[in-house]
Amino acid sequence: MRKELERLREEMRQAGCDAYITADCDDHLGEYTDRHFNCMEFISGFTGGDGTLVVTMEEAGLWTDGRYFIQAEKELKGSGITLMKEGQPDCPEMLSWIREHIPVGGTLGFDGKTVSFRRAKELERKLALKGIGLSADNDLIAKIWIKGRPAPREEKIWILPEQYAGKSAGEKLAELKSDLREKGAGACLLTAADEIAWLLNLRGDDIPYCPTFASFFLMDGEQSTLYISKPHLTEETKRYLSDLGLRTETEVLKVYEDIRALRSDVIVIDDLQTSWNMVQNIPAEKDVIFSLTPAAIRKNRKNEVECENLRKAQQKDCAAVTKFMYRFKKEMASGSLTECGTADLLYELRAEQEGFLGESFATISAYGENAAMCHYSPSRERDVIIRPRGLYLVDSGGHYPEGSTDITRTWACGPLTQEEKEAYTMVACANLRLADAVFPKGTNGLTLDYAVRELFWKKGMDFNHGTGHGVGYLLNVHEGPANIRFRANSSTVCDRMEEGVYVSDEPGLYVEAKFGIRLENMLLVVKDHENDFGQFLTFETMTYVPFDREAMEPSLMTEEDKRLYNTYQRNVFEKMSPFLTEEENVWLRKICEDGVKFM
Repeated sequence: MRKELERLREEMRQAGCDAYITADCDDHLGEYTDRHFNCMEFISGFTGGDGTLVVTMEEAGLWTDGRYFIQAEKELKGSGITLMKEGQPDCPEMLSWIREHIPVGGTLGFDGKTVSFRRAKELERKLALKGIGLSADNDLIAKIWIKGRPAPREEKIWILPEQYAGKSAGEKLAELKSDLREKGAGACLLTAADEIAWLLNLRGDDIPYCPTFASFFLMDGEQSTLYISKPHLTEETKRYLSDLGLRTETEVLKVYEDIRALRSDVIVIDDLQTSWNMVQNIPAEKDVIFSLTPAAIRKNRKNEVECENLRKAQQKDCAAVTKFMYRFKKEMASGSLTECGTADLLYELRAEQEGFLGESFATISAYGENAAMCHYSPSRERDVIIRPRGLYLVDSGGHYPEGSTDITRTWACGPLTQEEKEAYTMVACANLRLADAVFPKGTNGLTLDYAVRELFWKKGMDFNHGTGHGVGYLLNVHEGPANIRFRANSSTVCDRMEEGVYVSDEPGLYVEAKFGIRLENMLLVVKDHENDFGQFLTFETMTYVPFDREAMEPSLMTEEDKRLYNTYQRNVFEKMSPFLTEEENVWLRKICEDGVKFM
C-alpha cells in the first residue's frame, strides 16, 4: 500500500469526501503537462501519463487504455490500486463504479480547475441519481504533495516567423472573429495551450517536448486579451503582442474576473478543454456554445506553406533515422548496443540536421519483450543490452522550424521466429494499405480504420491503441481532432479527413513477454480526383525510412501488398539517397531496390 494513498484518504476524511478523482492534468486540460501537475503519478506510482485515478475509503481504481496495460500492471503492483483496463469486457465503466462505491447522499471530490466542464457535468448528472453531490474546490493533492514537488515552469516565449507559420497572427485573429460571427457569437475563450500558441504564432518551453506555454486567451467583442505570467515575456514579445492589438494581462487568474464581466451575449467554449471552475464563472444570462473552437478546427488543417515546410522537416528527419538504421544494423553484431545508447545515437543524428529544435517526445527505445509495452521508457539504471536476435522497436520524433515529426520502426536484430516474421509482415502490409486509401471528402477516421485492422481481425488479432493521430505544426505530437480509430468517442463527429490534415499511420502487434512491433509513417491528406460522385481524397506519404526486408515473410503477402511494399522501398531510396554517404547508399540500395528481387 502506497503511503501517498493513505495520506490522500486522510485528507478526504477531513474534507468530507467519500471518493476523490484525479489525473495528471493542469488548468489547460491538455494531454501533456509539466511534472508539477503529475498528481495521479504522485499518488499511484503509475508513470504512463494517461489515465484517471479514483480513490474511495476502501478501494482505488486506475483507468487507462491498452497502450499502458503491461506497464500499469507492473507499476501498480502492491500499491493498493486496481488496474481497470479500458475497452476490455471485464472493465467496469468508471461512472458506474463510482456510483456503486459512494453511499447514498455521499460526496465526490475533485480539483475543479483540472476537470473539464463536460466530464464534471456528466459526473453531476449521473451521480445525482443516487443523491451524490460534487465538491469541486478540493485540491487535496496540493495538501500532501509539498516536499519535492517541482515548481511550474515559466520559460520565455518566442515568435514563429510567418515564413514557417504560413499566415500572420493578425490574419488568424481576423479569421477567428469572422468564424465567431458565423456562429452568432461575440466571444471565445481559449484554454488549450497549443491553440493559443498556434493562433498567435508563438511558441514556448513550459512542457517537455511541447513548444507551448501556460496562458489563457479571451476574445470579447473588439477586445482580445492574453493572460500570461510576466516571466514568460520579453521586450520583443511584449511589442509583438501590442502590435497585434492585444491586451496582455500578467495576473493570469484575472481571466476569471473578466469572464464574470463578459460583455458579449454569446461565447464559444470547448467544454472538453475548459475547466468546470472556469465555466462556472460565466454569467448565467449569457448564452454558451459548447463546441470545438474555430482555432482548433483551423489548426487541424495545415495551410499550403505549412504543408510544404512539413515536407522539408520530414526530409531532414527521415535522413537522420535512415542513417540511424544503417548504424544500428552495422553495429548490431558488436554486442555493444543498449536501449539507452541507441536512443542517444538517434538524438545525435537528429541534432546534426539543420534547425533541429529538440525531440517531439521522449524516445521509446525497446528491445524484445519491452517493446510489448506501447509506451515503454528505457532506464539508464537498468539499461538493456540489445542481443543479436529478435526485434527492436524505436518510436521517436523531432521538432524543426518546418514542423514536427513522429516515426516508429521495428528492426530485426538477428534471426527471427516465424511468429515474429508473420507479425511484422502483417503490420507492414496494414500500414501500406492505409496509406494507399482513396476516400470521399468528409470520410472520418472510424471508416478508414478498417483498412488497417481487417488483416488483424480476420486472424482474431488486434492492437489496443488508435491507428492514427494528428500531429501539430511545431506543437504537440498528439493533436486533435484528427484521428483514425475504430472505437467511437465524444469527438467522433469532428474527426473527418480534410485536405491538409497531418495524421499518423501506426498499426502494431504486441505479444506480452515476447515482442512488440509498430510501424509508423506520417500521412498528409491531399486531393485525389473529382467526378460526379464528389471530391475524393487520398494520402501523401510523408515518411520515407526503409521497412526491414529481413523481417518480411513474402508468402503471406498478396500481389497488391508486394506492389505497395516495393513501391514504398523504391521511393525511400529515391528520396533518401541524396542525403547519405556512398557507403550508406550501397546499404540502402540493397535493402530497397534489391527488395524487389526478394519479393
